[in-house]
Amino acid sequence: MTRPSAYHQRVAEEKRALIVRAATELFLESGYDRASLARVAERAGVSKATLFKQFPTKAALFDAIVITSWAETGVADMPPAGDLAAGLTVLGRRYATLVTQPEMTDLFRIVIAELPRFPELAKAHFSQGKLPYFESVRSYLVTERDAGTAAIADPELAATQFLGMISNYLLWPALVLPGWTVTPARTTAVVDEAVRTMVARYGA
Repeated sequence: MTRPSAYHQRVAEEKRALIVRAATELFLESGYDRASLARVAERAGVSKATLFKQFPTKAALFDAIVITSWAETGVADMPPAGDLAAGLTVLGRRYATLVTQPEMTDLFRIVIAELPRFPELAKAHFSQGKLPYFESVRSYLVTERDAGTAAIADPELAATQFLGMISNYLLWPALVLPGWTVTPARTTAVVDEAVRTMVARYGA
């Protein structure tokens, strides 16, 4: 079978991005239930055949929104163990960038709005988005504990505490307070304080 050329791959990726963005907008405007795949195709400027080829169901399309929103995290690039403050700073800044992107705010709004009628959306968001990222932070804390540079009895709780300190300032207010903005300097300060707190509590 002939593999698609680089050009055709790029075009397919561009169309996929248009579809995901259009779906996100329609889910926010009309609700997940009322936003049909046909309307998504029209908003994205692609044919229904093109959309159905990539996303045969609305659930598959929502999964793509989740994966796209969480994709820019660089989870595979785990900081090396040996310096708890340095490693947490890398992870914290990465997480801050992630939760402050508009796509992430939109995703949370869709999940919250549709939770009563479509709890499977929240499950998809958790299992395909948040959980893998959370697991990467938990695994990093385990490596620091095993290296003797952190005294952490419950890495799962510690990871929750660390990410919570960041998202509680950068993400959650943006969901409920119109016009909530955080300057880059403030974002850096939020991450740095979270790191200091973790090192003070768990540094060996």
